[in-house]
Amino acid sequence: MWIADNWKDYEVLDTSSGEKLERWGSYILVRPDPQVIWNTARKDRRWKEPNGHYHRSSKGGGEWEFSRLPQEWDIQYSSPRSQNLTFHLKPFSFKHTGLFPEQAVNWDWTSSIIRESLDRNPSRGIRVLNLFAYTGGATLSAAAAGAHVTHVDASKGMVGWAKENAAASGLSDAPIRWLVDDCVKFVEREIRRGNTYDAVIMDPPSYGRGPKGEIWKIEDSVYPFIELTSKVLTKEPLFFLINSYTTGLQPAVLTYMLETAIASKYGGQVHSSEIGLPVSSNGLVLPCGASGRWTSEIA
Repeated sequence: MWIADNWKDYEVLDTSSGEKLERWGSYILVRPDPQVIWNTARKDRRWKEPNGHYHRSSKGGGEWEFSRLPQEWDIQYSSPRSQNLTFHLKPFSFKHTGLFPEQAVNWDWTSSIIRESLDRNPSRGIRVLNLFAYTGGATLSAAAAGAHVTHVDASKGMVGWAKENAAASGLSDAPIRWLVDDCVKFVEREIRRGNTYDAVIMDPPSYGRGPKGEIWKIEDSVYPFIELTSKVLTKEPLFFLINSYTTGLQPAVLTYMLETAIASKYGGQVHSSEIGLPVSSNGLVLPCGASGRWTSEIA
């Protein structure tokens, strides 16, 4: 398992009975997590007095309960492979805060490849395409490492939030192209334009709808989209990263998709694994989905 263990401003304190106790900077949140099917004693007193608690509803969805939690606050991320990044957080729809902290393990991985490539060839311009880019964690880490990034998300609000994170991280002037667009339609247009990229990051949703009501169901749509996106890669690409939060897409499935759609054309290596977050109270690791990584032989 690849573990995001370089956080200082974020921590999974404990897990029990379908919920996780988390520290986000100075604030404590309790949020549901379907992976937590065990029932253990809640010895940490912070279970009883969190700043925010998302309660699931038996009818679907749920609602937040707050206690001394600001409407918005910041946390920072830094590691030996990633420079200081700052993220604005706020609790919003369906338990989210605007950040998936487990993705830091992938930020470190992509940053290291970009930096090593630029060390070998400082004049090389590295173009990264980040699809379903959300609030920009992967975008900022790649830009901070020296890449030119195209950030694409269908939500105007998420792209605006990502721009705020870039400004807070001192990356307002970084070479980032911000686009509010349907990811599939954008890639199709890039193919027609002849535009190419040295690396692709994609974080597709489990389910969604396109601008004209097209249904995106990851089990049906993701492999054709990987094949489509492979057409915008340069002749010597660096890496291709795909994330999955869907239980059905296990690491072996991600590996097979990348081997058949990417490695069959470019060679290189594919590795996939669960990703997770350490639980400080007991030394366990909370599973948080899976990632598939393809790298070229020279990466």
